Amino acid sequence: MSHSDLAEKFNTDFDKTTWHDESLWFVRQKRDRAVFQVEEFQELRELGSQIKDHTLSKLDYYLEQFEANAQANGVVVHWAADAHEHNQIVLDIIKKSGESCLVKSKSMLTEECHLNPFLEKNGVEVVDTDLGERIIQFLDQPPSHIVMPAIHLKKEEIGEVFHKHLGTAKGMSDPQQLTEAARQHLRQKFMAAKVALSGVNFAVAETGGIVVCTNEGNADLGIDLANVHIASMGIEKVIPTLEHLAVFTRLLARSAIGQPITSYTSHFTKPRQGTQMHVVIVDNGRTAQLGRPDFRASLKCIRCGACMNTCPVYRRSGGHSYDATVPGPIGAILSPNIDLKKHSSLPFASTLCGSCSDVCPVKIDIHVQLYKWRQIVSKSGDYSASKRLAMNVLGRVLERPQIYGRIGKVARRMLQITPHALSHAAALNPWAKARELPQPPAESFKEWYGKNRK
Repeated sequence: MSHSDLAEKFNTDFDKTTWHDESLWFVRQKRDRAVFQVEEFQELRELGSQIKDHTLSKLDYYLEQFEANAQANGVVVHWAADAHEHNQIVLDIIKKSGESCLVKSKSMLTEECHLNPFLEKNGVEVVDTDLGERIIQFLDQPPSHIVMPAIHLKKEEIGEVFHKHLGTAKGMSDPQQLTEAARQHLRQKFMAAKVALSGVNFAVAETGGIVVCTNEGNADLGIDLANVHIASMGIEKVIPTLEHLAVFTRLLARSAIGQPITSYTSHFTKPRQGTQMHVVIVDNGRTAQLGRPDFRASLKCIRCGACMNTCPVYRRSGGHSYDATVPGPIGAILSPNIDLKKHSSLPFASTLCGSCSDVCPVKIDIHVQLYKWRQIVSKSGDYSASKRLAMNVLGRVLERPQIYGRIGKVARRMLQITPHALSHAAALNPWAKARELPQPPAESFKEWYGKNRK
């Protein structure tokens, strides 16, 4: 289904859609307050952007430096060309450990690779330990947001989920009680599991270490209690030095949820004595994106989610309407790179207002890239026949000023007679069915200018 079809389903519940919109805008406002407290924040954005640009221009060098330093620290480094290789490497590590349970902290890369169903199919129990991820795991749903994966659910809905899966009292909806129930449930899983998987927020080439940022501490608890630590890392996560890391830790949490820093910013450089540490470095289409000059900058993304919190389309359509691992504006750039035909509608799920680019902590020109993807989709023909026909007709009209002028006169006359003819013609013009048209002018600008130019 296209984004517009899935968004229409989300919008059937008006109250929930409004609540979703307001909740995310609240987070956007928190971001603004946190940003305005840092006088040099715009300089930090520029510096972060330049560091990322530099790193991407020498990505092979820094990845090899990271690998060499990580191996010197006793870390086992694996390379995966795609999702299948990543999943197989993780499965092989778990099998060699002799375990059959994996505790996993939040990792959008593993969501992208569909790791959970792959491992479960091969007899491994996977326990997502991030609270939001555990909730949607119970529901067998993908995350709807990269930072707040269960933002589409109200506390009453979560109470029903916990009643069904954790045996809590029916009707319980107090956030503190629900969180305590999850804590008690997950503590047992942490104590029993001997293999833990984490994502990687940043990989420091200078030290060969990785950095994991969380607000719940679940990554630390899982890794510290396990004998085997697996870290899944996209190739774009590497940065040159620890000095550069300081820039991104100041940008990340402020942009994501409006706090100065994540509660836990944890560094993992080497395995403890008697334990193992593995880093799986994954491409999965990133090299192809790196080779696209118009879209290379999308790899600068630090996965803060700020573009989603500000996007008027995302806020009113929900994350699941994007049918992609990473939803929202940044996802609408990344997903067509992986499968243009499947995700051809995503670049059009935007007003091109530029708010996403304004809040991006590493200054990705998101709205410009969305526009460029639209051009590629149009040239490839990967959109509906009706839209293709409409665009062809419109193109012919715009090429002929006289025809365009006559159609404009007819349209103004029709709107003067029946002002809602287009705005309420849902079958002919779905875009306008939720919009009110302004009062039509008596004449076009061209006509007015012709009369008044002297």
